[in-house]
Amino acid sequence: MAEKEKVHESQHHRPRMQKEQQNGNFTDLLSLNERKLKDQEERDTLVLWRRPVITMQYFLLETIIDFKEWTIKLWQRRRIVLTLLFLLAVTTVAYYVEGEHQQFVHLVEKKCLWCAYWLGLGILSSVGLGTGLHTFLLYLGPHIASVTLAAYECNSVNFPEPPYPDKIICPDEKLKETISLWAIISKVRLEACMWGAGTAIGELPPYFMARAARLSGTEADEEFEEILEHGQNSEGLPTRARLAVQNLVQRVGFFGILACASIPNPLFDLAGITCGHFLVPFWTFFGATLIGKAVIKMHIQKLFVIIMFSKHIVEQMVSLIGAIPRLGPSLQKPFQEYLEAQKHKLHHKSGEKMEASENWLSWLFEKIVIVMVCYFILSIVNSMAQSYAKRIQSQKYTEEKMK
Repeated sequence: MAEKEKVHESQHHRPRMQKEQQNGNFTDLLSLNERKLKDQEERDTLVLWRRPVITMQYFLLETIIDFKEWTIKLWQRRRIVLTLLFLLAVTTVAYYVEGEHQQFVHLVEKKCLWCAYWLGLGILSSVGLGTGLHTFLLYLGPHIASVTLAAYECNSVNFPEPPYPDKIICPDEKLKETISLWAIISKVRLEACMWGAGTAIGELPPYFMARAARLSGTEADEEFEEILEHGQNSEGLPTRARLAVQNLVQRVGFFGILACASIPNPLFDLAGITCGHFLVPFWTFFGATLIGKAVIKMHIQKLFVIIMFSKHIVEQMVSLIGAIPRLGPSLQKPFQEYLEAQKHKLHHKSGEKMEASENWLSWLFEKIVIVMVCYFILSIVNSMAQSYAKRIQSQKYTEEKMK
């Protein structure tokens, strides 16, 4: 009888012990989540305008770590590096040795530098998980707009080279034919496609980071899973939009990535992270991104800018500014002066001297560019400092798990 009572008591206490164990695990999970939230709040304070010394220290330490990692990766791929160095040496010799090939070399140099310029601006635009420099608004958009205005004023796109593309001057021949929309699109196609290809390359870091986290099973991968779980229960519009992008990419694959890349989509970073997390093949992701951004999306953006800066649209916009009560005439005057100055520059001959005049619109645009570039640099410093802080916190979690 005594043994039966002991068995009965043990069976009676077992569910209670299981409940206590579950409650303990749940409490530990809550404390871990609270600690992660506190760590996130602490990382968010690592910005130059709040904690400048520690932010710069973490930034330099993260830079050293990244430099070491890239050095190891280059050493592991030393055959490719040596091949590239050999090709660079051959190109250097061909560049400096005199001969009939120099004309071709200079032509290739000019095209390569022009393409590299727009490719780099495209990378700067999309790299950094949303903190990139908005180079379309600062560089490509104004370039397309200036070519469009010049094409309608000169009635041609055959601008003399040089000075184009550094400076646009109308050709000497007078054409009576009207300029076509397709001619302007063709004139800026190379710049636009290179910029679009750069934005596609800039989307690769989130993809590789998420892919590496999934394959290694690190804490970053666990955080991504938690984001997806919490996002499904969230009712916020931004979270639902992110989940819509994630579901589209996950279910449709290549064409889902192509659809997300073909439209102006600020949430495309999540598509790269999703593709990396679910181990989507590299060429499936990059191929769809490249086609969407460098071909489809760029033609949509080009067409929009060209139409907005066509001759009759610009004239209507200036007249509408003048129709604003009281402030209209004073606001309309600088725009008219700026347009007249640009038209005068287009008809400038190479031997003539030009008066140095600066409009307040161009001055304001230059200052906006400087401010945005400075903010971009600050965001890079803050992001790398926060990355180093997260590295330290992850190391602490790992050491506690090992104990």
